[in-house]
Amino acid sequence: MVRVTGGCHCGAVRFRAEVDAAPEVLECNCSICRHVGLLHLIVPHGAFELLSGREALASYRFGTGAAEHLFCRTCGVKSFYQPRSHPAAWSVNWRSLDDGHGLTPTIRRFDGRNWEAARDELG
Repeated sequence: MVRVTGGCHCGAVRFRAEVDAAPEVLECNCSICRHVGLLHLIVPHGAFELLSGREALASYRFGTGAAEHLFCRTCGVKSFYQPRSHPAAWSVNWRSLDDGHGLTPTIRRFDGRNWEAARDELG
């Protein structure tokens, strides 16, 4: 396991997480991920710590409302959120990790446009 840190663009939201040394990152084509270019690094709740910025987070829900999309109120960056696909984990935006972690992810496509079938394939 490797400790990584990251956060939003303005620095209000900061986190740290313990992740696999060879992480798999999901690239989703659903309506929101496609627009923002999110790459999902799935981190169990117990391996994630919000260091600062809880008060800076705004919440957005759509569709089923099961996912809670969290954005920094100041800069608008979604550095992590609670995904519908992994209720016991956070989805950390790979692109919000601080530079220098040295990890190279394996990118796996996730067909979020056909969410139920794609979730079944995740196992």
